[in-house]
Amino acid sequence: MRTKRLFLSTLTVVWFSLLSSASSLVKAEQPPHALHIASFNIHYIVPSDQKDDWEDRKHAVTDVLNDMDADIVAFQEMETFDGGHFSERNLQLEWVMSSLAGYDTAAVGDPRLFPHTQPIIYKPEKYEVIDQGFFFFSETPDKIYSRQWDGRYPYFCSWVHFRIKTGDNDFFIFNVHNDYKSRTNRLKTSELIADQVKLIALENYPIVIVGDFNAPRWAKELDILGEVGLSIVNPSGSTNRLFGLPLLPAIDHILFSADFRPQNGMKVWRDKYKGVYPGDHYPISVFLEL
Repeated sequence: MRTKRLFLSTLTVVWFSLLSSASSLVKAEQPPHALHIASFNIHYIVPSDQKDDWEDRKHAVTDVLNDMDADIVAFQEMETFDGGHFSERNLQLEWVMSSLAGYDTAAVGDPRLFPHTQPIIYKPEKYEVIDQGFFFFSETPDKIYSRQWDGRYPYFCSWVHFRIKTGDNDFFIFNVHNDYKSRTNRLKTSELIADQVKLIALENYPIVIVGDFNAPRWAKELDILGEVGLSIVNPSGSTNRLFGLPLLPAIDHILFSADFRPQNGMKVWRDKYKGVYPGDHYPISVFLEL
């Protein structure tokens, strides 16, 4: 019995060591002609709350973004919560853009006209922004801050039409944050996304959809998007923590149209930096060849 316990303990140590080593790989060499695309639910902040941990983790945010060195990063919950449906401030975006070199912003604007809590940053030496927009998950998707079908808090999708400067190839990134509580809302959202993507990308541009879907890959919420020709990058374990532990299957995902070919599985960035996690979700990324 003692030998068995020793074996299991050793196996556990080896397993976690392998996970740690895999997580610690940084700045993987980028395959030629591949796009390195990332998604990160950074978690909203409440400056008036003395328990808010943004000041503790903001340097970890910069560190993980530097380690990823992604071409494009789509954020969810990048919100400075001052109450109401929007804030004039986005302290997280200000911090990221002031502490991270080589990026520009898209999917942002005057928050009275364009929601700025799901921005997409990108490397301007590689990509040009052709257009940007948003739609809310509601009966009136074009109405900013419109509530969901059951009246719950407004969720939405931001999007950017990019052009690759070398080769003039165009593609779209759709950045999603779906309802965490109501599955009915989530299912309606997936149907809305499938319809909107066809309208916005004109059914012929390459597309990538990233974000926090609050559903595992085998759920109907993802199946609906698979039915319109989108594939999902294989996840690698949990992408968020519950009670401080990675207990759930991946709920953050990267989907892509047939124009893309993934060069690797989805990498989940689980490292702490000086003992601090960047957020309650782990950033995710993948290399996609167009």
